[in-house]
Amino acid sequence: MDFLKLATDRYSVRSFENKHLEKDDIDKILAAAHVAPTGCNNQPHRILVMNTDESAEKLKNCTRSHFNAPCAMLICYNKDESWVRRYDGALSAPVDAAIVTTHMMLMAHSIGVGSCWVMSFDPFKMREEYNIPENLEPLALLVMGYPTADSKPIDMHSTYRPMDDLVFYENF
Repeated sequence: MDFLKLATDRYSVRSFENKHLEKDDIDKILAAAHVAPTGCNNQPHRILVMNTDESAEKLKNCTRSHFNAPCAMLICYNKDESWVRRYDGALSAPVDAAIVTTHMMLMAHSIGVGSCWVMSFDPFKMREEYNIPENLEPLALLVMGYPTADSKPIDMHSTYRPMDDLVFYENF
């Protein structure tokens, strides 16, 4: 599949089969995360894999946007391992973790695993439920699983603002 087709076809899945992900599929998704670019290759991301009935139940205490997914992965970043921009102290780690998450989402879609990037979760409850250390910042939650046969993108999935609204050029 060419990349633009992969990126265009991928959508946020909110309806999953009641089946945990196979270890081989998890390994492929994590391999895509592993090769994602990060600032100075510091690799500050940490990924919590939740692929049991118990972890899926605990997730329901942290977000209403769990969509009864049988699996989820919480992408965090280690604040102490981030590359820091010297001009203003900005951390690359949140961007790095977002890139990692994107790699994971696209890989998941390419192997038939549906995912939905969830930002609506309580990071404090996540810390409590999953014993996440203080130096790790939860950034993104991917709820995932095998899509149901009737799963489809929402109507606005293929609605895009005009390119001219989003891109501008200097001196062209």
